[in-house]
Amino acid sequence: MVFVLSLAVAGHSWKDHSPVGLPIAGVPEAWMIVRALYASASGLIWDLHIPIYYRNVMLNNPFEQFTQAHLPAIEHALDRYCPVDASSNAPLNEAMRYSLLLPGKRIRPLLVLFAADICGGSIEQAMPAACAVEMVHVFSLIHDDLPAMDDDDLRRGKPSNHKVYGEAQAILAGDALFARAFEVLASQIHPAATALSCIQELAEAAGPNGMAGGQSMDMQGLGDDAKIEMLDLLHRRKTGALIRCALRMGGIIANASQDRLAALTKYGEHVGLAFQITDDLLDVEGTAAKAGKTIGKDQAQGKCTYPALLGVEKSRKRAEMLIENAMKAISVFGKKAEALESLGESLLTRDH
Repeated sequence: MVFVLSLAVAGHSWKDHSPVGLPIAGVPEAWMIVRALYASASGLIWDLHIPIYYRNVMLNNPFEQFTQAHLPAIEHALDRYCPVDASSNAPLNEAMRYSLLLPGKRIRPLLVLFAADICGGSIEQAMPAACAVEMVHVFSLIHDDLPAMDDDDLRRGKPSNHKVYGEAQAILAGDALFARAFEVLASQIHPAATALSCIQELAEAAGPNGMAGGQSMDMQGLGDDAKIEMLDLLHRRKTGALIRCALRMGGIIANASQDRLAALTKYGEHVGLAFQITDDLLDVEGTAAKAGKTIGKDQAQGKCTYPALLGVEKSRKRAEMLIENAMKAISVFGKKAEALESLGESLLTRDH
């Protein structure tokens, strides 16, 4: 006997997208309760096909609780900061909104909000920075998928921007989101000194010593004699810089002390690298249906990845070591750090 409960929210089936794309809190929990009760009544073992996310909710994962509480506000703010434009800019606006509003994990904006909250700041005041960092992230995804870059047809489970709107419009959509991010910071973050600090953080994270520099290294390749130090540097720039930036902007907006800002920075550096290692592992072990993007491309393109350089098991152990170091870095926050700890732990078992 098979028991199926189907729920569709805002035109998206939760079975087809990352659960953090759901705009209404409580739906996953409701489904899980029904499923768990059915399994219990039927004498079944825990359903291994249930995504890790839902198991985390049932186990009271603090970061997932934070996600459920604040994700709807993030989605609403992204929509507000990139509104529908019916003018002559409509095609560009449509391409921008297509990628920006696709359901995703929203890890970076969530980190901005949580860093502000854990440092005693206001989540509402941090929301513009959360949206700005997501805009820059989505800009990078649009450009990453272009034929001249990673040449990928799939992003977040849907056709890549250039497959829908063409390469030229995709490039412009990415450029426009990048510009909009700094416009939002400059106009919505107060006081002006805090806005300037956030602008500097995001610019550095996206520039030659951050995301763009890491992507350039990736495009050039590390050669046949690649060393772990160079691979780490590549991904500290390409992936880690924006994650570190998200945490630092949240702390800056909350006027965090130097020791707390340093703790967030260290956590971001370790988690950012661990995130990339698990991403590399997903490219080897994952599925396109769960990951929402093409799987196996790194190996097919001969890219230097952690599994290719270290092997799968050593890569997994390296990720575990990084998460352990991340936990130590945030000990200054005490019990308030539980959500960041649970995020780190969940990276080690992520399937998307």
